[in-house]
Amino acid sequence: MELVLGQLPTLLTAIWWPFCRILGMFSASPIVGENMVPISVRVLLSLVLAVIMMPFGQPATAIEPMSLHAIVATGAQVLIGFVLGLAFHLVMATMAVLGFTASSQTGLSMAAMNDPMSGASSDVISAIVYILSILVFFSIDGHLVLTGVVGASFHAWPVDAGVDLTKLSSVAWQVAWVFSAALLLALPVIFSSLVVQLGFGFLNRVAPALNLFSLGFSVVTLFGLFVLLHLTGALPGHFVRLTNQVLALLEQSMR
Repeated sequence: MELVLGQLPTLLTAIWWPFCRILGMFSASPIVGENMVPISVRVLLSLVLAVIMMPFGQPATAIEPMSLHAIVATGAQVLIGFVLGLAFHLVMATMAVLGFTASSQTGLSMAAMNDPMSGASSDVISAIVYILSILVFFSIDGHLVLTGVVGASFHAWPVDAGVDLTKLSSVAWQVAWVFSAALLLALPVIFSSLVVQLGFGFLNRVAPALNLFSLGFSVVTLFGLFVLLHLTGALPGHFVRLTNQVLALLEQSMR
């Protein structure tokens, strides 16, 4: 018993470094990092993965647990894990911006409802697009991809190697393509609603007594939903393409 208690501090120290990085990744990663997943479940998943990755998640040199070096190393692990999770969260953010843009163009942004996933109010189209993204995420084994990326990060960024801010900052600068990708995906809905509104504008100019603007709101909503229905079939392919772009970005940063 005394032998086991003597090895316990060493075992806890060995689990601590991968645990901090994995927990930081889960805190910023999509789905697992949402409010719908309890913190206790997130911590338990991080602990299980930390035990699995313990052999290759150790520093090359011993780090004194109660030292300033250990505090800095802990912060570095959390930062690396947070950046890895944030990179995958960019894809979900793209789908969220797409849903908000499509709902605002079709006039459905007024139909807001409470979102149990984030705890905030959101429109119906954004919620549907987010649920579709969750299904695609698990269908392409996104949870296994997350595990593989955090495992490869221990070879690219060892525990005692510090943080290379120049490589991690490249992930933060990629936030701009979230808006560009969402705008490109929402262009069919934006263009179709613009065409319908221009058509009703010309008709109202020709026959102002018909008051076509009162009818135009319903027609824009129906036409936007029709275009969005055809766009939904292409969303899984775009989700996979954006995920591959994130993986290529992380692979370039880990070199």
